[in-house]
Amino acid sequence: MCERIALAFEQREYCLLELDALANGMATVLEHRGVRAGARVALMASNRPEFVIALWAVWRLGASAVLLSPAWKRTEVESALALTTPSDAVGDHPVLAEVMPMLSLDQAITPGSRTFEAPSPESDALFVFSSGTTGMPKAVRHTHGSFAVAVRHWRDALHLSSADRMQIMTPPSHILGLLNIVMALDTGAWIRLHRRFDIDLMLHHIEADRLTIEMAVAPIALALAAHPTLESHDLSSVRYIMWCATPVTQSVAEAVTARTGVNWVTAYGTSELPVIACNEIDGVRLDTVGRPVPGVHVRVVELEAGEPLPVGAVGEIQVRSDSVMAGYLPSEATAQAFSDGWYRTGDVGYLDADGWLRITDRAKEMIKVRGFQVAPAEIEAVLHGHPAVDDCAVFGVPDAANGEAIVPRSRCAARSRQTNSSRSSRTGWRRTSDPAGWCSCPKYRACHRERCCAGC
Repeated sequence: MCERIALAFEQREYCLLELDALANGMATVLEHRGVRAGARVALMASNRPEFVIALWAVWRLGASAVLLSPAWKRTEVESALALTTPSDAVGDHPVLAEVMPMLSLDQAITPGSRTFEAPSPESDALFVFSSGTTGMPKAVRHTHGSFAVAVRHWRDALHLSSADRMQIMTPPSHILGLLNIVMALDTGAWIRLHRRFDIDLMLHHIEADRLTIEMAVAPIALALAAHPTLESHDLSSVRYIMWCATPVTQSVAEAVTARTGVNWVTAYGTSELPVIACNEIDGVRLDTVGRPVPGVHVRVVELEAGEPLPVGAVGEIQVRSDSVMAGYLPSEATAQAFSDGWYRTGDVGYLDADGWLRITDRAKEMIKVRGFQVAPAEIEAVLHGHPAVDDCAVFGVPDAANGEAIVPRSRCAARSRQTNSSRSSRTGWRRTSDPAGWCSCPKYRACHRERCCAGC
């Protein structure tokens, strides 16, 4: 007899016993294909129950999962496979099937009943990919031990229990989507998976499923704030909305709270160290990502010299925890990511006297104008606050007179409507992109933001 439901997808529901049996069956199939302990298996799939089944199957065999983004093109997939050298592949994506033999997730799975030896904490569990600022992504290697610590940190930070209900729209190949799925199932919470983000579907299921926690990144938050009938949806079951993975725009979060009564919680982590800081569930401060979670130590150092800085001084944020990655592929990139055992996040910020952590920008994205460091995130926050701006990015370009010049690019509300663009189609947008409909403003017009953005 099946226990209570653990996972929902479209019209189908699964209990843990059913998922467990299906994972056993897939593990047997992979074993017959030659997958053994220590092997690597490429996994490229949309958000669906079979992703969970495949991940569990790989882990039960003592192998590790190489998680490929379903948004990637062939060049990116080939680069990731060359870097990680998986021996087999599982997925639902034609690009992966083109480049290596792939077990399709669309094939029927025969449930199985067998036991497996638990993998050692030191063995590899997964490879996710960091976006980086230049070149192809690096593979981030997590062991079963480090990822288990990250799951525990995240569960404790969210105050998650088996009574909670949540939905996941972020890609499972991303550390946030993966962390949410594994944490929820490990805790006994109820989750609904979605193939992709859709704001109306998201709001419908908050009401229909009586969800208690909602996850959001910037595009989701922007879509909530701009939704024309947001007030008509019953969000009373939601304890909070968690803003993750992208910097918080306070005006956007406050606009959603004013219209719904639901408060936000902010958190901070990276692919290399998934949970660094989190706000308190009660008494949230949106101007900070929270305090370091128990088990995570944070320090701030000088950007150039790397010397530790006092409270309140701005510098690079460095972190130490048992949840940190085991290293990168290529392995030679690992040494540059650490300083005396501290992971170098590449983020710029400071700790105040009460232990609250604030992030001001990325070290590699700081713009140096006439010798002064300018944080793109600060300018972006101001632009986001303008009602005519849907989304924006700020970056530097070489300038003979000033070293670098500031260039803002914005997607304005009027142009968005004219091009019938939707925020849901921009979840993968990057700072350096220039899709149709984005306005390229003259570089020195950054200071005249109202004229610039309203006039696009």
